[in-house]
Amino acid sequence: MKEDGGDPSPPMPSSDSPLQPKRILDSPSESPKQQKLPRSVEEGCGEGRQGMSQNPRVQRYLVAVEYIGTRFSGSQRQPNCRTVVGVLEDAFHKFIGQPVSISCSSRTDAGVHALSNVCHVDVERISKRKPGEVLTPHEPGVVRRAVNHFLQKCEGDITVVDVQCVPADFHARFRALERTYHYRFLSGPEPLSTFEKDRAWHVPDELDMLAMKKACSILIGSHDFSSFRATGCQAKSPIKTLDELSVIEVLPSLYFPSIMERSEMESLNGSLSCSKTSDHELPVNSLDTSHMSIQKNSTDCCQGFGHRSRHRCYVITARARSFLYHQVRLMVGVLKSVGTGELTVNDVESILSAKSVTAASPMAPACGLYLGNVKYDIP
Repeated sequence: MKEDGGDPSPPMPSSDSPLQPKRILDSPSESPKQQKLPRSVEEGCGEGRQGMSQNPRVQRYLVAVEYIGTRFSGSQRQPNCRTVVGVLEDAFHKFIGQPVSISCSSRTDAGVHALSNVCHVDVERISKRKPGEVLTPHEPGVVRRAVNHFLQKCEGDITVVDVQCVPADFHARFRALERTYHYRFLSGPEPLSTFEKDRAWHVPDELDMLAMKKACSILIGSHDFSSFRATGCQAKSPIKTLDELSVIEVLPSLYFPSIMERSEMESLNGSLSCSKTSDHELPVNSLDTSHMSIQKNSTDCCQGFGHRSRHRCYVITARARSFLYHQVRLMVGVLKSVGTGELTVNDVESILSAKSVTAASPMAPACGLYLGNVKYDIP
């Protein structure tokens, strides 16, 4: 992409063919010796073994990673830049003692985060003592723990969350059936918390969620999204099918209950609830608030010295097989303008019909965008 990497439907390349046009890469570091790992890393769990290679030396793995994009110059390897693929390739290099090439399902720009981006990598297992000896591929659990062992020695902003063996012709980008992106807003006049820096778009104004929902309904479906296609997009066609575009209000991800909320929870034997006077009790990822209105917490004004007011948190979710370059951030920019009243719902129809990116609102910043999930039919 770069919000997807373009059209995922080109013919399936063979495992030996180049996956992308030639370009200048980082200068490879000297080949390190295969480093010894702690015993706990070397012990396999046997999970994800479906698709084990028939070639006893080479195995293709599907690898899911999460990362904070703030200190990355995007996902794809670039000269003299710290990138997601570059860091992963270096970690694999240290693990197996030889260079590898990693292909991502979705290209993310600098500052964009991922809850789960997926890539594939071919690993040849070489005996430490007898280079000509044939060894069976590493168990997926060993790969996950070993690569994380080396990633933890870096900035600590990227982690392998899952590994699975797949056939040699399985391609992380072209086999993807669906991609889901989330975009976070924090709304309120107070400055953004230090803990939320570069994790969301701070919008000081109140947002009209009902108007934003109506605007979402206009964009759902198959359309010519030229108005939401940035210059440099390599997709062959601007027509995309948007399966979902929604906006809901959720609880802030970093939440600590106030004294009044703690008292209320204790009176309910420690159970979590939702009431008119306390709207932030449930765990962050378990509450769907699309059916109700979260009112500004009435305890904000009673916190006393040293307590900051809470922001309201909104999440826009976009789901499709693929997206145009910067399509999600351009759509979010328009939806935000609808929420603040700068645009009307009718304006969104006009922008879509204009089929020109100059008609759209300014693009949303990268810091609020998260690649949430990539869906596959894994054999």
